[in-house]
Amino acid sequence: MNWQKTILLLFLAVAGPAAAQKTEDGLAMVKEQELEEVRARISELTKRMDASAASRDRLIVELQAAEVVISEKRIRLKELERERNYSAKRRAELSADLATRETELHEEFRQLADQVRAAYMSGSQERIKLMLNQRDPAALGRLMTYYGYLNDYRAENIDAVTEHIHELLALRKAVAAAEARIAELARAQYAELTELNSAQEWRQQLLASLKGKIADEGREIERLAAQEKDLSRLIAELTSILSDYPITSEDPFSRHRGRLTWPVAGTLVHDFGQPRVSDRLKWNGVVLAAPRGREIRSVYHGRVVFADWLAGLGLLVIIDHGEGYMTLYGYNETILKNTGDWVAPGDVIATVGDSGGQPISALYFEIRRGIRPVNPNNWITRRPGS
Repeated sequence: MNWQKTILLLFLAVAGPAAAQKTEDGLAMVKEQELEEVRARISELTKRMDASAASRDRLIVELQAAEVVISEKRIRLKELERERNYSAKRRAELSADLATRETELHEEFRQLADQVRAAYMSGSQERIKLMLNQRDPAALGRLMTYYGYLNDYRAENIDAVTEHIHELLALRKAVAAAEARIAELARAQYAELTELNSAQEWRQQLLASLKGKIADEGREIERLAAQEKDLSRLIAELTSILSDYPITSEDPFSRHRGRLTWPVAGTLVHDFGQPRVSDRLKWNGVVLAAPRGREIRSVYHGRVVFADWLAGLGLLVIIDHGEGYMTLYGYNETILKNTGDWVAPGDVIATVGDSGGQPISALYFEIRRGIRPVNPNNWITRRPGS
């Protein structure tokens, strides 16, 4: 491999900057093509997982659809809120500018009125009177020059007033446009909220149906075991796909054992290794209760390899950190990254929610090396913000 790098460096040195640029462009194209291949293969895997879940339970498919709609509506509402805040800020700035310009225009009107009044009081024959009343030619010349300056000043004031009138008209139009935009955004928010409420009611009905079905069939353990099997299968197939596109780093994930920061500030509800429904099934990660909408952050550098809904974990983000290590972030309200995106420690990747039919708002967090879950408490010791 070293000899290949040496040949490449020698080629670049001889060929010059143009060849170097072409090489960089070519590498960028290769990387983009590689990314598209990763996305396509993971997308196909996601479809297979969805089909597998659908074959077991149609209610799960409907729950997925409802929670995806809810997530999309919440993201859209946040976008509308940001745009509405920006428009309101812009309107306030324009209104303040308008008030300042109106004050300036009022003062210019007053000065111009004073000049007009003075010209009227002196009579319409100002220039002739000055010439007749002055015997000293030098004094007369100075007065005529002053009179010329005064006339020029009046003309400039008139021009300034006219310009400010045009500016005020433009500002008033801008303020009206900002107010119209705010009203339009308010209507859009109302429509999104209406649809969000409908989706949430739909979700509650589905959860009630699922709860009733589980109680009737007494199959809670079987359901959780099937979901765990799906997750293990997903991790195994992702590992197989990613083996063709490995992540290399000068500062690998394994060096940071015990020094990472928790992805969200929350209260521990379930810990790694604790029993779930019975001793047969244990928690492979931790569940941290936190307010809905709180930001979830990546614990380390990596590439998002899964950003979709999965039965049992709801809206799920999986990040590949190289060396076979992955971190999983489940139960999310919204997902803010796409498959293939690169992330750094502290990047916001999702927000806390209760997707997957969870009873409370929380984050499910897990670390895996290959298909084997590892205890997050041995890796993450720092609280967010520390």
